[in-house]
Amino acid sequence: MNLAEFDHHAPIDGTTIFDGTQAMKGYALNKMCYSFNAAEAREAYKADPEAYYDRFGLNEAQKQACRDKNVLDLIAAGGNIYYLAKFAGIFHLDVQDVGAQQTGMTKDAFKEMLRKAGE
Repeated sequence: MNLAEFDHHAPIDGTTIFDGTQAMKGYALNKMCYSFNAAEAREAYKADPEAYYDRFGLNEAQKQACRDKNVLDLIAAGGNIYYLAKFAGIFHLDVQDVGAQQTGMTKDAFKEMLRKAGE
């Protein structure tokens, strides 16, 4: 197959493709997450998350995904994983926490799966 034949928009089951549409959908969410580069922003968020959501103009789906700390819902709401890492860091969520969410496993079960895969 040459590149001209490659369909850049072919769906991948269970995956949200971050494209221009998702970027526009998640602009406010990603802008909010980018703000977390500053310690003052992280503190302001922790002090009053609802006011912080409103400050950046998040829609209700984005707000609920933030409240639930659900990375998959945040991605579906237009979040870019690189910006969402800033959000996850506020709650001390690591890559294994996110992997567990993505697979529907507990963190311990996910870690055990990784350990077994390394044998």
